[in-house]
Amino acid sequence: MKKIYSIFILILLFNTTQIMAQDKANILVLIHSDNGGTYKLAKEIAKGIESENKAISYIKLVKPSSNPELKGLPVATVEELGTYDGIAFGSPVYFGNISTGMSEFLSKTVALWTNHALEGIPATVFMSAGSGAGKELALQAFWNSLSVHGMVLVSNGIRGTEELNKAIPQGNSVLGITSMASLKNVERPSKGERYLAELQGRNFAKVALALRAIQPEKNIPVMENPENFNEILKRKNIILPQVPKPAGNYQPFVRSGNLVFINQVALKDGKIFYPGKLGIEVNEQQVKEATKVTMLNVISVLNEAVGGDLSRVKRCVQLTGIFNTKDDYTKHADLMNTASDLTVEIFGDKGKHARATLGASSIPVGSSVEIQAIFEVE
Repeated sequence: MKKIYSIFILILLFNTTQIMAQDKANILVLIHSDNGGTYKLAKEIAKGIESENKAISYIKLVKPSSNPELKGLPVATVEELGTYDGIAFGSPVYFGNISTGMSEFLSKTVALWTNHALEGIPATVFMSAGSGAGKELALQAFWNSLSVHGMVLVSNGIRGTEELNKAIPQGNSVLGITSMASLKNVERPSKGERYLAELQGRNFAKVALALRAIQPEKNIPVMENPENFNEILKRKNIILPQVPKPAGNYQPFVRSGNLVFINQVALKDGKIFYPGKLGIEVNEQQVKEATKVTMLNVISVLNEAVGGDLSRVKRCVQLTGIFNTKDDYTKHADLMNTASDLTVEIFGDKGKHARATLGASSIPVGSSVEIQAIFEVE
């Protein structure tokens, strides 16, 4: 009997917890952060959202970041935006505008706009500025983009100013909190800016919870989840090297329209990996390993070309492999399969490409292989 009673209590507690969770607003704090300033504000916004235990916050990035402080944060998908009761958008100020990373993410929300998926969902904005110049323009630009979706824009208003240190410049704005991150010898976000961010989050949670009760059921379009290539590379134990620095008056890549052009040799840790001519200084297995090193360099440069977001790669168009071989060598295709297989392993069907292979009497800097690549990107 005691066992049955205990099980009943556990079920009751579980159901009670579920009901309480359903009564809370789910709010996304969606950010792009370069140096961590926007993320610091996001944590204060999230703190305010959860301060009265009526909402749950989720901090997510619009794109993967190499910043150690941000590496563990999840990356949001476009299609999940319509599932939240409110969204707080955060971005650095770029020349009086929202950041490129945030702008690129918002540019992918066309299907949500077509299906009115974000209409009526409350939104608020916050930004990390450098000098503070252009912050109002940038906040307004944010509002303009969200207004097109029909989101309910929640301003910060004039609140919390009694906590501001009037002796130093502050990022206060009625449109949303900002932080003046580049001022020297001043902690940023300042104590006053953090306080205002928390107030903004607290006020936004109240609005989101109030509007949640009257939100109609929405037909959110089902879209394919973009691949998280950081996870793919980690799962496959593939580590991208640092982008090799040019040895002359040229660029690691050139973009023309939606095409990215890349040339690389077998450079690893600043030295040529297995240099020499096939059949004399190196054997086939060593050239295949050098080919893999070269293709990893190509992917690393490509990753830089798309701002660290390999999901923007639409397809590999062509690979050309050039090998340092003797005149009578004919198995170039076998060597190049290493690069082709790696490309398909990373990108799947989008990695399948047209291909050319050829031999050469010599290759710059003594490399046994050079790869030329063309990718189509967003």
